[in-house]
Amino acid sequence: MALFTIFGGSGFIGRHLASALQAAGQPVATPARDKPLDSLNGLGHVIYCAGLTADFRTRPHETMEAHVGLVSRILAAGEFESLVYLSSTRVYGGASDGSEESTFTVDPWSSEDLYNISKIAGETLCLNHDNPKVRVARLSNVYGTGMFGEPSGGQNFLSSVIRDAVLRKHVELHSAPGSTKDYIHIGDVVRALALIAIDGRERVYNVASGKNVSHEQLLDRLSEITGCTWTTAPDSPHVGFPRIRTGRIAAAFTGAGMSWTPSRLDDRLPDLTYAAGSGAHLTEGAFG
Repeated sequence: MALFTIFGGSGFIGRHLASALQAAGQPVATPARDKPLDSLNGLGHVIYCAGLTADFRTRPHETMEAHVGLVSRILAAGEFESLVYLSSTRVYGGASDGSEESTFTVDPWSSEDLYNISKIAGETLCLNHDNPKVRVARLSNVYGTGMFGEPSGGQNFLSSVIRDAVLRKHVELHSAPGSTKDYIHIGDVVRALALIAIDGRERVYNVASGKNVSHEQLLDRLSEITGCTWTTAPDSPHVGFPRIRTGRIAAAFTGAGMSWTPSRLDDRLPDLTYAAGSGAHLTEGAFG
């Protein structure tokens, strides 16, 4: 079986991906982030999960190194069979359409745009590489019960809202109730990434549910489950994204004799609230 090398293997996505691949009998290497690579030879299928999310504003140099610097060195000197670079559907912020062919506008003067700029730079390196097996996967907001054990879990919007609903019985929103996000379960993500690495034919794939969930819908459902109340802080801005197009990843699954039927966040919320309250993480992220 082919080797998978996962950069960022200690993070939420990388850890679940490595576990699922190993359970399926695939050999997996997870180079440590704080140790220099002995060699860039024989990497097999590379899945590049390294990155920063919630703390990118306070760690700009580390963000650029994680999203651009290391992957640039791998692309320049690495020996690999394929490479999948994990980007984000955040890059669609402000875009009119959520398709893989969209173009983006960013502001280099804005610290809020640092994340998108760094991801777009990483994407550009990948998409201009002459190896057609270098691909980009744009992930929407990934969730799962294991996110509550992450060091940055409390800074993630979804995990923070669920924790407040369970533990404090009240949530105060700081963005308008009509604001929307697309959420994708970690189990769906690991299935998609393995498929893209082995059988992908396109250079860019959205890995998303294709359905936006408003904050109001989320909080109303959490109220039903936990009995929490919720309010909105004054002058909270509306934050929204176009619907993320998923036809391309769905076609890839169909071509492999499978179907792309992502979990619904609404159905997963009872398990998520249990994990947030008890600290017990349910099994997730396996293939099948």
